[in-house]
Amino acid sequence: MPAADVARRAVANGVQMLALTDHDDLGGLPAARAVANELGMAFVNGVEISIEWETMQIHILGFAFDADNAALNAGLAAIRSGRVDRAQRMSAELEKIGIQGAFEGAMRYAENPSLISRAHFGRHLVDSGVCKDMRSVFESYLVPGRPGYVDHRWATLPDSIGWILGAGGIAAVAHPGRYKLNNRDMRRFLSDFKDLGGQAIEVMSGSHSLENVGTFGRLANEYGFLASRGSDFHGPDESYTDLGKLAPLPDGLKPVWEAF
Repeated sequence: MPAADVARRAVANGVQMLALTDHDDLGGLPAARAVANELGMAFVNGVEISIEWETMQIHILGFAFDADNAALNAGLAAIRSGRVDRAQRMSAELEKIGIQGAFEGAMRYAENPSLISRAHFGRHLVDSGVCKDMRSVFESYLVPGRPGYVDHRWATLPDSIGWILGAGGIAAVAHPGRYKLNNRDMRRFLSDFKDLGGQAIEVMSGSHSLENVGTFGRLANEYGFLASRGSDFHGPDESYTDLGKLAPLPDGLKPVWEAF
């Protein structure tokens, strides 16, 4: 969904402050900011950086940074440079099980080819009738152990936090409830994140259960993290919840936006 349309939808849904957090790219920020300024909604620079921590892919959010920072932009460009190669390898794996033309099909959904992702493959597989919805695409083909999944070398945790802090921003853990980490490993990860300068954790997410909200609210207080709240909205038919429709943060947490 184009960035300007995301901002318009946020305003229409009553969002008071929007942080656009595209994956590994800042290209949508000017268009979204222009709409926000025109329609009277507060806007914050954001990004969602793909990293690898102990072989697991995790997403780190950056908020309120200088979007012209050279190191941040160079780091994100390096991550994007590997996406097309990964997509070609994913398509080759899908061809082995009889799904032809997935690369070309996915590319039709990628406004920026260097940002091609599993979500673009998912849209193609749904629209071409291979799967009924995005959830079944990922469960059947695009997660580790499934035939269309291909590993990729992402940035590191120190890389991502260093880029965000170096650009004057705030680093947060995106949707921690989605990572397959047991309690011990989650605590090790959060300790590493905090030691490197991470400041916040997404407590309220479109993909979080009520149990997740309680767990990560407690961990936010325990580690002294600010709490963020994000819909994880990707489009009307591809998201856990719509923009502006999440419940408020639980009481007793310090919202990350108070630091912007």
